[in-house]
Amino acid sequence: MLSSAAGGRLREVPSMQWLFPWLLFLHVLAAVIAFGPTYSFSLIGGMAGGEPQHANFATRLTELITNRLVIPVALTMPVTGVAIILVNGINLAAAQYRWLGVAIVVYVVIVSYAILVQRRTVERLVELTSAPPPPGASGPPPEVPAVVRRIQLGGMFMGAGIVLILFLMVVKPGYGG
Repeated sequence: MLSSAAGGRLREVPSMQWLFPWLLFLHVLAAVIAFGPTYSFSLIGGMAGGEPQHANFATRLTELITNRLVIPVALTMPVTGVAIILVNGINLAAAQYRWLGVAIVVYVVIVSYAILVQRRTVERLVELTSAPPPPGASGPPPEVPAVVRRIQLGGMFMGAGIVLILFLMVVKPGYGG
């Protein structure tokens, strides 16, 4: 719970402070569950590329993990994050918490990208690999390599964003204590 202190700054109300370790636990657990599996997607994709007959299964597997685990759990993180901010009386406008503001912006960007761009691109790859190639075709549809490359680049972008968020949350640059 927050109340106004002198100068319009936020201060914590001690009665809610006991929630902090529980909220932090839930927040970190959600991060591990949501983002941990995404680092295996490049391995799954690499195996699919080596065994094209299994490419559709591998793509559907990553799609399933994303839609049923990664995105739903990632979307719980703002709830615990806001609760942590409120319980601790954090003023996001304060210079010492700029790192947190940056982390929140990066989170919004990568989760939005995952939902609005990457998920649709993966759905397209599932469509392209759902049917066997027509008789006489020597490989996958010509669009497949370009779609795979977009997925790879998107995955690298989101992976770098996750690492940046982790860095900001652990190092807290400019916090000072």
